[in-house]
Amino acid sequence: MATFSKYLTAKNSSIAGGILLALCLLKRRRRTGHRDGRKGGSDVVLNAEKDAKKDRAAVDKVFFFRIFDILRILVPRLLCKETGYLILIAAMLVTRTYCDVWMIQNGTMIESAIIGRSSKDFKAFLFSFVKVMPLIALVNNFLKLGLYELKLRFRERLTKNLYDQYLQGFTYYKMGNLDNRIANADQLLTQDVEKFCNSVVDLYSNLSKPLLDIVLYIFKLTSAIGAQGPAVMMTYLLVSGLLLTRLRRPIGRMTVTEQRYEGEYRFVNSRLITNSEEIAFYNGNIREKQTIYTTFKKLVDHLHNFIFFRCSMGFVDSMIAKYVATVVGYLVVSRPFLTPSHPRHLHSTHSELLEDYYQSGRMLLRLSQALGRIVLAGREMTRLSGFTSRITELMKVLRELNAGQYERTMVSQQEKESESAEKLVLVPGSGHIINKDNLIKFDHAPLATPNGDVLIRDLTFEVTSGTNVLVCGPNGCGKSSLFRVLGELWPLFGGRLTKPERGKLFYVPQRPYMTLGSLRDQVIYPDTHEDQQQKGISDHILKEYLDNVQLGHILDREGSWDSVQDWMDVLSGGEKQRMAMARLFYHKPQFAILDECTSAVSVDVEDFIYSHCRTVGITLFTVSHRKSLWKHHEYYLHMDGRGNYEFKPISEETVEFGS
Repeated sequence: MATFSKYLTAKNSSIAGGILLALCLLKRRRRTGHRDGRKGGSDVVLNAEKDAKKDRAAVDKVFFFRIFDILRILVPRLLCKETGYLILIAAMLVTRTYCDVWMIQNGTMIESAIIGRSSKDFKAFLFSFVKVMPLIALVNNFLKLGLYELKLRFRERLTKNLYDQYLQGFTYYKMGNLDNRIANADQLLTQDVEKFCNSVVDLYSNLSKPLLDIVLYIFKLTSAIGAQGPAVMMTYLLVSGLLLTRLRRPIGRMTVTEQRYEGEYRFVNSRLITNSEEIAFYNGNIREKQTIYTTFKKLVDHLHNFIFFRCSMGFVDSMIAKYVATVVGYLVVSRPFLTPSHPRHLHSTHSELLEDYYQSGRMLLRLSQALGRIVLAGREMTRLSGFTSRITELMKVLRELNAGQYERTMVSQQEKESESAEKLVLVPGSGHIINKDNLIKFDHAPLATPNGDVLIRDLTFEVTSGTNVLVCGPNGCGKSSLFRVLGELWPLFGGRLTKPERGKLFYVPQRPYMTLGSLRDQVIYPDTHEDQQQKGISDHILKEYLDNVQLGHILDREGSWDSVQDWMDVLSGGEKQRMAMARLFYHKPQFAILDECTSAVSVDVEDFIYSHCRTVGITLFTVSHRKSLWKHHEYYLHMDGRGNYEFKPISEETVEFGS
């Protein structure tokens, strides 16, 4: 028992506990993997594999390829400001390493002078330290400056690159309405980009300094105590690094899951703000609180598990990368001193032994600390792999959407309703779009939603400029779908569509969008003031547009075109609809789609608006349930919601729909 208790020390117990904890973590991870593999049938397994593939985030070959692709965006060329800051950081790290070595040597000399009671040497070395203090402080602050600036510039580069793709054409619309791979784009474009850039720069700093320390201290120690000591430390680095990298693999996947849950939590809160009025009318606060609490609980439960795992790994990291590394360092540095026959100190005095131990020991201690930081940097790299996975997924989806490709769960209700019905093969983007002025023509084109739900199997009609068309039918029959295809928001699944270019087709919704900006911006949106000046349209003409829709009093009330307000709140529903019509008069497109856009406008103003559109040559597609609008149209397109439609001229015998 005495022999056994001799080895039962605090240090040995801590080491044994760390090893047992590492083994438990490995065993728990394997058991979880086996349990997930056994659960569910074939469909569940496929879904699990798909999710695992999507959430894959580990420090492997794929990670390095991904990070390299993103780094080409962050540092686009050799001669750029980012390269300059990378060089500045590297130079400051090298300088700080030499400062550390100098401080070790100078500190040793100060301590030797104190022990040797040499007042002269003490004052000389202390004065040297005082002289160098401002330089060391300057080096540290220049290093911080480089790190902060590099983080900001990386974020600026990556953000601009992603937004250039996100706001190219209708990609921002397609990501939220056609493609279902990215759930919370705002989370990725803001928080994830910032965290990724911070993580990349921190990793660069945390890896560069220890690597420089290792190279310098190995060189110094090899010349002092031989190559055996540094070789032992490097071997320990390799073994411990491989072990910890294996244990940390779940961190990347858990980081991806954390950011996804954070995005979902932000989304339910933003929905509450956006729809606060409707929820208040329904007294839905209790129900919304349950939804928010459910989403938040999912996030909190995951964070609890993540914190426990990181705490467990923190114990293992501290033991292996810090304390055991320090023990190995003491064992290595003590050999020349504890071996009486060692040739290094056969004739050394006590003072020389003390000075050599302080200098070599501190260098080896710094080397072991640097090796520990290298090992711990693997933890940061594993977390970085999670952010890299999400950013790479966003970049991939953006590239494919800009190339006309999207992924969505395809559903065909017609196949469910009738197995004997002729199957309609839907290929997104297989239709042919022809740009031609003053003509809109559907030629044997199916009208279908992005998920493959067919509304009309074969749509054929033709409208020329000057022929207004009233579109009518029950809710869900395909009116809005028709306009989304016309605006190229939705893909054409077949046939041919002849239409003007995008800029010559204008859409006015029932709830118009008011942009952030001045009163002028509301009329000319999406043009800028410079675009207005290039078109030769003066503010006096803009005033006429407002007068045409009876909004001239707003300019008189605000006093200036440059007045900035929250126009979504300042303007009433009817004023916003009339502002959208003034915007239509400003742009003067060949065709305009009016989707219940005068529902909050009086009949006399509505009559003037439609008459003015005909006067200035704007051909209208109107969705409305008002009988008073039939007189402003020559044709009607009626959809019955069961896949049938009729396109006929309006005559005296035509039965008018609506109220």
